[in-house]
Amino acid sequence: MTIRVLDPTCETGPPKGEPAPRLDTLEGKTVGFISNGKEGTARFFHHLGDALTRRYGVARIVLQTKSNYSAPADPHIVNGVSEWDAMLSGIGD
Repeated sequence: MTIRVLDPTCETGPPKGEPAPRLDTLEGKTVGFISNGKEGTARFFHHLGDALTRRYGVARIVLQTKSNYSAPADPHIVNGVSEWDAMLSGIGD
C-alpha cells in the first residue's frame, strides 16, 4: 500500500495590492465601521464615532454589522463601502 503525502504550502503568495491613498483630513468625511457582531464592538464603535465627530469633524458615521462574525461581510455591506471615505473593521470580544 502506498501513502501519498501532499504538501499544502504554496511558493507564491497572492498578488500584492496598493494601499489606499491617505486622507489629508477627516473633516466632512464619511467613516464606516464594520462590526463582527460581537458584544463589545458596537459600543466601542459608537464611542469612537462620537470622538471622531467631535475631534476631527467627521460628517457621518455608518455602522454595519456582519450577520456572522466568522464569515465574510455580507454583499450589501461590501457594496456600500465604496460610499465611505474611510473604513474600520473590528472585533469586540
